[in-house]
Amino acid sequence: MTRARPIMLFLMRSVTAGLAIAFLVLYVWPSLRDDRTREGNAHDERLPAAPASYADAVDRAAPSVVSIYTQRVEYQQVSPQLQRILGNAYVARSRQDMGSGVLVSADGYILTNNHVISQVRDIQIALWDGRFAPAQVVGSDPETDLAVLKIELDGLPAAPLARDTRIRVGDVVLAIGNALGLSHTVTMGIVSATGRNDLRAVLYEDFIQTDAAINAGNSGGALVNASGEVIGINTRNLGRAQGGQNIGFAIPIGLASDVMEQIIEYGSVRRGWLGAQFSDLPLSLQADGSSIRRGTQVRDVTTGGPAWNAGIRAGDILLAVDGVVIDDARAFLLAIAQLAPGTQVELEVLRNQQQFSTYATLIQQPPLR
Repeated sequence: MTRARPIMLFLMRSVTAGLAIAFLVLYVWPSLRDDRTREGNAHDERLPAAPASYADAVDRAAPSVVSIYTQRVEYQQVSPQLQRILGNAYVARSRQDMGSGVLVSADGYILTNNHVISQVRDIQIALWDGRFAPAQVVGSDPETDLAVLKIELDGLPAAPLARDTRIRVGDVVLAIGNALGLSHTVTMGIVSATGRNDLRAVLYEDFIQTDAAINAGNSGGALVNASGEVIGINTRNLGRAQGGQNIGFAIPIGLASDVMEQIIEYGSVRRGWLGAQFSDLPLSLQADGSSIRRGTQVRDVTTGGPAWNAGIRAGDILLAVDGVVIDDARAFLLAIAQLAPGTQVELEVLRNQQQFSTYATLIQQPPLR
C-alpha cells in the first residue's frame, strides 16, 4: 500500500498536467477546434439525407408512362408429317408482345423502342387512367432503337422531360414500365455508368447504365430521376444468359428527343455522314502511369464521299474534329451523326508522322442496312 501511493500521485499529476496543456493549446489556438467543426459541417452539407420516399417522383412521372401491346405474325414450318402431304409449307401464328412507352406531348406522341413495334400488325396503348387507344407508327430509327407512335385522345399527361441532362454515376433513378405485363411497375437503383457505347446492340450508342431492374416489357419505358423527370428511355438489359445481373441500359433523353423531333418533322432522322469507317487505336501509356488514346484510325473510305473528297485515305489517323480531340471511334461517329447534312467540319489528320488539317462537308447518311 505504501508503494502504490507514490505511483497514484504521479499518475494524477501527469493527467492534470496533460489536461492543462490541452486547455492552454485550445485557448491560444481556437482555430483548431473551429476547423474541425467546420469540416464536420461541410461533410454534412455534401451528403444530404436521402428522402424517405420517392412517391412524389413516381406521381409526377408515372401517368405519362403507357403500356404497349402488339400482335406479331410468325411463320413456322409445318411438322415433318404434314410436309409429306403439303410439302415445304408454313403456318402463320399470331403472338402477342408487350412493351412500354412515354407520352411526350399532350397531343399524343409517344416515344418507345423500335424493337417493341418492329414488324407488328396491331398496336394498342393502355394508359394510366385505364383508357385504351390504337396507335399509328409515325416513324422509327433502328440505328438508335427508337420509334415514335401517335394516339388520338384528349387529356393526355405529357411527361416532364429533364432539361438538365447532366447525369452522375451514383444518382438515384427509377425505372417505370410494363414489366412482365405488370403495368406501371416501379423499380429503383442508381446510375451505374454513363456513355456506354460498346454493347454493339445498335449503330449509335450512348447508353445510361443502371442497376434499377429492367425486365421484359420495360423496353420503351421511362428512366426517371429523383425529381420525377424523365432522363432516359429504357431499352435493354444483360440477362442471366449473358452472366448479367442488375445491368440495364437506357437511351439518354437528349438523344431520344433529338431523334423524336426529326421523325415528327421529317419522317426520318437526318444525320451527317463522312463516308468512312473507323476503329479505335490502342491505349498508350503516359509518363505518370496513366493510359490515353488519341485519335481513331481510318479503316475504309467510300470513293467520292465527304472524307474521300477531303483527301482522307485508309490508314490515316483522325486526331480531332473542330478542335475536339477524338479518343473513341464510336463516340466520334455519334458526334458526326448528330450534325446536320451540309455541315462543314475541320479534321486534324496524321499520316506517316505528318500532321495536317482538312475540311469535309457532311452529306445525308444513306441507308446502312
